[in-house]
This record gives sequence, structure tokens and C-alpha cells, in this order.
Amino acid sequence: MNRGLASTIACAVLLILAGCGSSSKSSSGSSATTATATTVRTANKPAARSGLKVNTKPKYGAPSSSAPVQSGIVQIAYRNIAINPDTVRVRVGSTIRWTNYDTVGHNVTSEGGPQKFASKTFGEGASFEVKANRAGVIHYLCTIHPASMNGTIEVVK
Repeated sequence: MNRGLASTIACAVLLILAGCGSSSKSSSGSSATTATATTVRTANKPAARSGLKVNTKPKYGAPSSSAPVQSGIVQIAYRNIAINPDTVRVRVGSTIRWTNYDTVGHNVTSEGGPQKFASKTFGEGASFEVKANRAGVIHYLCTIHPASMNGTIEVVK
């Protein structure tokens, strides 16, 4: 086969393959992130479309009304890119202490409620504390890992 013809065919195949593959969609007005959807083609079969949508908006839990109300220093652990416990009930005047047991950095940022706070990123072994000074519900999250690291503090009198 002629080298020029072989090169032309190879280039044409590469161009065709480059045009195949993935596409992405974005939805306006949504805070969710849409991952890439992939079209899969097989011989003599129509294209099958699969997609994965990643929702980065936190889903906050709520403490059970029968959960004990803690006071003093209330410990919350950041471990394995998760929070334990992720819902707590505390008395006004209690101190909430988040401690990072992961090798990656985390932070704590309130999302509404009776008091606002935001930490800087803190590393393994470090802690961040807040004194609960008003009754109400505080939603908080790690802005670095919001989908898996979010929690709720119910502050009661």
C-alpha cells in the first residue's frame, strides 16, 4: 500500500475517533455538578447512553428528638472524609470541638442558623472550636468535601 494513502487513512481514523467519546451537559439554575456522559457504540447496535450526575449540595441530617443533650466540650471527629457524629444536640454554652484525624486538610463553615463561623483549613491532629452561644439549629460543612462532610448541631437552652 502506498505510504501516503496509509497515512491519510490513519489520519481519517484518528479524526473519526476523536469525534467520538464524551459530551457533557450543564443545567442552568442548578448547583449540582454534572459529570461527563459517555456514548458507547457496538457493532450493529444503537448507541447506549450512560451518565453520572454528581450532586455536591449537602444533605443535612437532623438529630433525633430523643438524642441526649450534651454539654461541656462536645467532640466531633473528622475521619475517613466523614464526620462522626454528624448530628448532635448540645446545651447553650457548650464548646463544639472538631478534630481532624485525616491526612488531608479540612475546615468547618456554618451554613445559616443562630451563629456564623468559618475556620481556616486545618491538618491532621489539629482542632477547631466554637462556643454555642444561642439556641437554634446550625448546619455546617467542610467546604473542601461538602457532599460527604456536613453536619447539624441543635443548640438547646
